[in-house]
Amino acid sequence: MSSILPPLLVAIPLGAAFLIPILARRLGRLADALGNLATFALLVIAVLVFPARGVYQIGGWNPPIGISWVLDGLSNLMLVVVNLVSCAATLFSIPYMEQYTSKHKYYSLFLLMVAGMNGVALTGDLFNLFVFLEIASIASYALVAFGGRHEELEASFKYLVLGSIGSSLVLFGIAFAYAATGYLNMAAISTAITGRQSSPVLILAAVFFLVGFGIKAAVVPFHPWLPDAHPSAPAPISAMLSGVLIKALGVYALSRVLFNVIGVTPIIGAVLIAVGVLSMVVGVFLAVGQWDFKRLLAYHSISQMGYVVLGIGLGGYILARGGARSAAALAMLGGVFHLANHSVFKSLLFLCSGSIEFATGTRQLKEMGGLRERMPLTRTTCTIASLSIAGVPPFNGFWSKLIIIIAAIQAGFAWLAAITILVSLVTLISFLKVLRYAFLGPLPEALKEVREAPALMSISMVMLAVLCAVMGLLLVPAVRELVLDPAVAALSQGMEYARGALAGF
Repeated sequence: MSSILPPLLVAIPLGAAFLIPILARRLGRLADALGNLATFALLVIAVLVFPARGVYQIGGWNPPIGISWVLDGLSNLMLVVVNLVSCAATLFSIPYMEQYTSKHKYYSLFLLMVAGMNGVALTGDLFNLFVFLEIASIASYALVAFGGRHEELEASFKYLVLGSIGSSLVLFGIAFAYAATGYLNMAAISTAITGRQSSPVLILAAVFFLVGFGIKAAVVPFHPWLPDAHPSAPAPISAMLSGVLIKALGVYALSRVLFNVIGVTPIIGAVLIAVGVLSMVVGVFLAVGQWDFKRLLAYHSISQMGYVVLGIGLGGYILARGGARSAAALAMLGGVFHLANHSVFKSLLFLCSGSIEFATGTRQLKEMGGLRERMPLTRTTCTIASLSIAGVPPFNGFWSKLIIIIAAIQAGFAWLAAITILVSLVTLISFLKVLRYAFLGPLPEALKEVREAPALMSISMVMLAVLCAVMGLLLVPAVRELVLDPAVAALSQGMEYARGALAGF
């Protein structure tokens, strides 16, 4: 593959991250323009390369010797999701980040984080996956602490410590995989270990990958950093952390390694199902009692990631046990679709929380009330996002949850379907509380002068709210075959995927 577009997905944010601090010191608001221009260009490029399938060879060196970047259904979907949320977040940042200093440094760190996530989605090499993972992680540590207050610094430090442990475990997993095969190219490793996945070294590598990427994904029991980090970060960064970072560095990377490199066994599938169920249940019940709006959303991130892991894990378990491929594909479809849906509605919820905090100066639901009249647009978009995350039709979250439920029933796991429905009901209760205390009831005297969010912040929220309403159309057969089915196929092919990657598809 010779297209110049794939390298630009990493080169543009890296270049802009270094140029913005240099230029913005002299030209002031140029940081806003360059930051938004960069993320918009990345979104356009991600859409342009979406139909492409191929292997981009860095420097013309053929794998497994050289470094390769892979474009397939799953990586392309991840690229669109990452850059879509990034574009909305930077637009929201123009007025929102005025309350912070050093805006040029903010955009620089933001674009480094985006470059790392794009690199993780693109790379076909395990060590480069680690490098890009670290670029995104280190930038996110700094962004969580960007306000410089005690709460933010403490949350960032906890995130840094646990994130570093996760990165170290991933690096150990890569070392064991290299020791067993002599390769770092994912497809070459997969080909070399075919038929000997029971090797103790490879089992140990799988364990390290599962725990390391599990920490990055913030699934239970590896979640303690998330409830502090997400509320402490500026709202656009909270949207990025929950919307795309824990997916790109966590679930996507874990799925890619386990399904396409090491191979999913019944034990690995069962572990993913258990982790998914535990995350769903623990996250949602911890969220119910929260009164800090952003902290409530943070716990729901843990719960919703459980849906994604459950869908993908159930599909892998069915395949590993020799079950019906149709049921496995349906479960994976639900997991992949919910990954995309969650990116949109959870990012929107964090932007809504940022809009409310920007206007009222508080995140505490008990200190709000009556905002429906003062902030009608925020109320509307927050309601749409709340219904989406709760799985209320016709919004996008309903369709992906329904698919997971149907897949569980078809596979003979009715108890999983029952748990999924229960968690959705508790989620609905939780967000009815949010809507009741934030927007209904009398308006407190202290909030009499509250106004709607600035126009650019509102545009970002409206854009994501529209997507929540229309993303169910991705299940229309013609659209699904173009957008979702290729991503599911990349996972369901398992280790057979390696042959296509080595041959350049």
